[in-house]
Amino acid sequence: MAAIEGGGTLSEVYQSARKLLLRARDGIERLERLESTVSGGGGLDSPELSFAVKKDISQIQAQCAEMDRLWRSIAAKSQRDLWKRKVEQVAEEADSLKDSLDKYSMRNQRRMLEAKERAELLGRANGESSHVLRIFDEEAQAMQSVRNSSRMLQESFATGTAILSKYSEQRERLKRAQRKALDVLNTVGLSNSVLRLIERRNRVDRWIKYVGMILTVVILFFFWKWTR
Repeated sequence: MAAIEGGGTLSEVYQSARKLLLRARDGIERLERLESTVSGGGGLDSPELSFAVKKDISQIQAQCAEMDRLWRSIAAKSQRDLWKRKVEQVAEEADSLKDSLDKYSMRNQRRMLEAKERAELLGRANGESSHVLRIFDEEAQAMQSVRNSSRMLQESFATGTAILSKYSEQRERLKRAQRKALDVLNTVGLSNSVLRLIERRNRVDRWIKYVGMILTVVILFFFWKWTR
């Protein structure tokens, strides 16, 4: 079974993505329940929940990109086709959830604009609009801030995924080059000391790659903490 460097097998990443799908779907359902309550005249919107759902969807999409790379390295065609269908199904569900979240965000923004317009009309009539408008302005600013942070986080996840994918491709190329070099060296009968030198250099390159991956994760984590 193909494995992620420093992460887990394809099966483990798939199970993680399925759990995130369930959590994101539950979050969408809770947002829609809150929306119906707000439309009925009560309840409150939840920018934090909306942000959490969008974060989960971004993580799922990043895992789909990684799984898409991993299933292609499976030798058996039957297993390769099976995992291809599984990954495509997860990606389709993630796209569907993202579409539902985008529609919810648009409805919520439209609802807030309509409420603000009503507050302005009522304020002109009773002279108490300033307090109501300030409340809606603050809520609108908070929602906009959450959307901006979510977009930045999603872009950061995409960048991190691309970097990890490049590292993985470089590792595969280095492995192929090493195998070819070892074949040539064995053919011409070079000494074991030269072979050990090559292996030591490969270990150094591997540590450099690990350090780069860890730094990428740490930067993404602190960026996420900063945006919150």
